[in-house]
Amino acid sequence: MSMSARVPPVKLARAVEWTRHHLYGLNQRLTPAPAAVFEMILAGWTSQAITVAADLGVADALSEGPLSIEQLAARVDADADALRRLMRALVGRNIFRHRRDGRYELNALADTLRRDAPVSMRSAARFYGSHEQRERWTLLIDSIRTGDGVVAALRGKESFDYFAKNPELAQLFNATMTTVSKLTDATVVAGYDFSPFPTIVDVGGGHGPLLAAVLASAPASRGILYDLPSVVADAPEVLRGRGVADRVLVAKGSFFDCVPAGGDAYVLKNIVHDWPDDKAAQILRNVRAAVGPRAKVLLVEFVIPDHDRDFPGKWVDLEMLLNLGARERTAAEYRKLLGETGFRLTRVVPTASPLSVVEAIPA
Repeated sequence: MSMSARVPPVKLARAVEWTRHHLYGLNQRLTPAPAAVFEMILAGWTSQAITVAADLGVADALSEGPLSIEQLAARVDADADALRRLMRALVGRNIFRHRRDGRYELNALADTLRRDAPVSMRSAARFYGSHEQRERWTLLIDSIRTGDGVVAALRGKESFDYFAKNPELAQLFNATMTTVSKLTDATVVAGYDFSPFPTIVDVGGGHGPLLAAVLASAPASRGILYDLPSVVADAPEVLRGRGVADRVLVAKGSFFDCVPAGGDAYVLKNIVHDWPDDKAAQILRNVRAAVGPRAKVLLVEFVIPDHDRDFPGKWVDLEMLLNLGARERTAAEYRKLLGETGFRLTRVVPTASPLSVVEAIPA
């Protein structure tokens, strides 16, 4: 089965989102308003319970088969009674299954918390439920009042600098971003045709999972993976595992200094949203200095829609504000930002995921 065959059509994905939104709205209308709001207020409890299960490694302990609560507690080094209470709550949310014989086992949702699941949510649960992340969100009111991030005031340094000094948290963050790539890269490749570009430069591409997926869909193309030396150190292993290492040049550097020249397409996935407008403009001007007159720039980002329905990018926007003093943007805001940095937005291409491809050319 091809990668694109596993991705639903964009119109179907949007229809499913619309249906889920209205079904959820119906559920809220069938519940007394105070109770519905109280349920949302307590949603953090569910999230933290999932984090605890991930930290303990409960899913990994159950990966070889069902266990009694005593056996499970011994495997994960927990108090049996307290663990039973945690599992009871999670089973009620359809995470894990409680068998009639009293043992616990994995179900589809719990299986994603395994360390070696095809798309593992374990790192994401541990990162977003970490003390550092929870502490930041308790300070959201400060960001809303000031319009600035909270990390510099809280930690004495910006987020990425803080990660550099905290390798365990940085590892969780990087693993979480790899998971996000697994969830979205196939939809980007299915939604946008990369085959016309002989050379594709992935700016800030990390270990290269998106570039690998792009090159798999464009067998005649070659790639340049560009990121900080410490970030691309593990890229060759990823690229070899995807069978594209012989078509990729790994280049080291900072997009705040310069960007490799000679590309026909420049891909920046979830890069611009990490920065406020002045820093985002600096990155894009460096890209503009590198591109030829016929090159295209492809920003893979959440594009905030005009509708008032729920959309993941609206929540990620708060995460960007809180942690980085940055933002997600509307199509109009991308048009303005690109126009100020020497580009002209040509189109916004939706994908089956919440991400879109913002396509631009030199102005």
